[in-house]
Amino acid sequence: MTNNYPEEFQGFGIVDKDDWLHPKKINFKPKEFTPNSVDIKIECCGVCGSDIHCAKSDWSELSHGQVVGHEIIGTVAKIGPDCNTGLKIGDRVGVGAQVFSCLDCDRCKNDNEPYCPKLVTTYSQPYEDGYISQGGYANYIRVHEHFAVPIPEEIPSELAAPLMCGGITVFSPLLRNGCGPGKKVGIVGIGGIGHMGVIFAKALGAEVWAFSRKNNKKEDALKLGADHYVATMEDEDWDKKLFDTFDLVVVCASSLTDIKIDRFVKVMKIGSSIISITAPSREEKLVLNPLGLLGVKIGNSGIGSVKEIKTMLDLVAKKNLKIWVETIPISEKGVNEAFERMESGDVRYRFTLVDYDKEFK
Repeated sequence: MTNNYPEEFQGFGIVDKDDWLHPKKINFKPKEFTPNSVDIKIECCGVCGSDIHCAKSDWSELSHGQVVGHEIIGTVAKIGPDCNTGLKIGDRVGVGAQVFSCLDCDRCKNDNEPYCPKLVTTYSQPYEDGYISQGGYANYIRVHEHFAVPIPEEIPSELAAPLMCGGITVFSPLLRNGCGPGKKVGIVGIGGIGHMGVIFAKALGAEVWAFSRKNNKKEDALKLGADHYVATMEDEDWDKKLFDTFDLVVVCASSLTDIKIDRFVKVMKIGSSIISITAPSREEKLVLNPLGLLGVKIGNSGIGSVKEIKTMLDLVAKKNLKIWVETIPISEKGVNEAFERMESGDVRYRFTLVDYDKEFK
């Protein structure tokens, strides 16, 4: 245990929901420290599309002073007396989009913590005591020890950060739906999450198709490891050409508005799955022809479990996988730049906020 941390934390919070592009530096009280709590001094944090959705109040009304960020890398600064996961002061760990679950229900006991009814997301969700969780655009974060995951030394922090939400969100459905040698897998949407999907699907041994609306990302997709590329708005007959091809398709697009699921159903093998990880604005609806689903499964996937995160990190370390990341120093200006560029699509393909030590002295 160490006393080298503040009683109040600092971070960049949304103080005006109508001016969400300009978070301000604020002080905030952390959640009560419990016997199973861990405090983490944050080194860097990825910028996820969910941060934008939350900041814009796309999913629900935002709390005043909300700090977002759930792709966190840092070092353990304080450990509760009942912690038994083996963490030590100074260990480098990551935190993804979840900071609490009951760990006692059947879902938790079967490595399905993200689907626990008592799940608490890393930011913008109340604990049972009413405290609203605060995220990683801050100097420290306090979480349940179970959700502080050791980071292999082979992975640089700025590359590890986006794996903790974006990476695991696409890795989990690949892992759970049999992606591997002999399988034909499609990744729809080659953006922040989709580009990691291509890297992971290829690393797991599948033959990989990258789907995007236009041809402008073809060169990138092939560099990332895709075996094939499909521009759905420029090839009118793509679904006819690929009829009965795929074992698995993972939809990673940021919006479902332009995704014609009925056409993707045609390219699936019988017994195959289309899994969406898209979390769009609450106004969006998924439209499809139910009779077209004969023999094909369609579903949604949330974030991954701690066990799956460790499996993903092990794969990244062993195969030296490199996602595409641009770093931005954290500050009011830096967060504003990341938000504005994310909104305009000016990112290839993830941002990580860095230089926390310089900003939070």
